[in-house]
Amino acid sequence: MDVVINIFVGLHIIGIASLLGGFLTQMKAMGAGTARFVPAMLHGALTMLVTGIVLVGLNQAQDHPVNTIKIGIKMAVLVVILALVYVKRDEEQIDKALFGAVGGLTMANIFIAVLWT
Repeated sequence: MDVVINIFVGLHIIGIASLLGGFLTQMKAMGAGTARFVPAMLHGALTMLVTGIVLVGLNQAQDHPVNTIKIGIKMAVLVVILALVYVKRDEEQIDKALFGAVGGLTMANIFIAVLWT
């Protein structure tokens, strides 16, 4: 079962890489005011959501301790990110503040995962 958990952890990391990578590739465009949410950002956020839910289930099935407060906060942040990216995915230009907020929330989610033990 540990192998399955590690596979989903890897997929979760791929999801965050896709979300953050999509944001970082648009940084220059953000400065010019032409940034947009690329499909990689939406797919990364969806991957994170699905794999995160699976990881919680797998860890609970193995009786590993799960910090439900941390997971709840991470999921709330991810749902906000996902909602913003999904709603604005077809727009040619995204407001700098909104685009920056998605990047900031993405990084906050990473730091919550890494630093909250």
